[in-house]
Amino acid sequence: MGYGNWDDTAYRAGKTYRARQGVDDFGYTAQMRDKPYDTWSAHPLLDPFGVGKRECRDSAEHGNSLPVAVLFDVTGSMGRVPRIMQDKLGKLHGLLKNKGYAQDPQILFGAIGDADTDRVPLQVGQFESDNRMDEQLRAILLEGGGGGQKSESYELAAYFMAEHVATDAWDKRAKKGYLFLIGDELNKPRLAARHIRAVVGDHVRRDVSVESIYRELEQRWHVYFILPNQSSYYDDPEIAEHWLALLGQNFLKLDDPGAVCELIALTIGLGEDRVDLDTGLADLRDVGSSEEADAVGRTLGSKQGPTLRALPPGR
Repeated sequence: MGYGNWDDTAYRAGKTYRARQGVDDFGYTAQMRDKPYDTWSAHPLLDPFGVGKRECRDSAEHGNSLPVAVLFDVTGSMGRVPRIMQDKLGKLHGLLKNKGYAQDPQILFGAIGDADTDRVPLQVGQFESDNRMDEQLRAILLEGGGGGQKSESYELAAYFMAEHVATDAWDKRAKKGYLFLIGDELNKPRLAARHIRAVVGDHVRRDVSVESIYRELEQRWHVYFILPNQSSYYDDPEIAEHWLALLGQNFLKLDDPGAVCELIALTIGLGEDRVDLDTGLADLRDVGSSEEADAVGRTLGSKQGPTLRALPPGR
């Protein structure tokens, strides 16, 4: 995947047309809500079951592909964040390309739920460079479930990204991609083998420790967890302690959820050494609002340069 180029005019025209026609930006979710809950399923484009690999490959158009994966918690407490992302998708891709933060970004979107209780606990799209990324984002099912026990299946998403993704960035250049998990809860206590079998289809017999799957994931990805404000556990110290232990300084707490795209873009620009923080914040003010830039500045102000990389557990 990853062919073609993003067309911001077509993206905005599509949003305008849907608004005039009263069509939901998340059309697949609207379709599922007209059906009995026990028939809900992932859109075929995003169903992880039986997937060999999601691939991020170089092409004649994009010879230096950089994989960027963004997976949201879509349980009840997080319903607004995916809609913010869909509304601002053009800004995310535009910042990465137009400001030179990444030469050939390819973006994958996905969604995370609760493998103990939800009908659709994991959805994973394709890496795209053109408007198909918007199509796949709109195909995400916003189930709005969750188990109510302050944990969701982030570790299952981590497993999929570690075991079922292939990138030319790594295979050809030993270069890590960027993975952003957006949520407000804990991982499950363990990565359950029964969840892997049921949701992904791999024949795994033993449970896996959460720490080990994130260590494996970090071999090929810069992994970040974004905790946005206006979510249920934003101020819960247990959430911060949990993710700090796993990811160190790559745990990012964002007080304005409307700035999530800007935070992702600037984090990548800093990680790629394409921009410094002050210049990046000026870029954000140039294309957006001062309030959003200020929110990103508060999040990244003490995490510049090398400190953006994950620290060892417990640091």
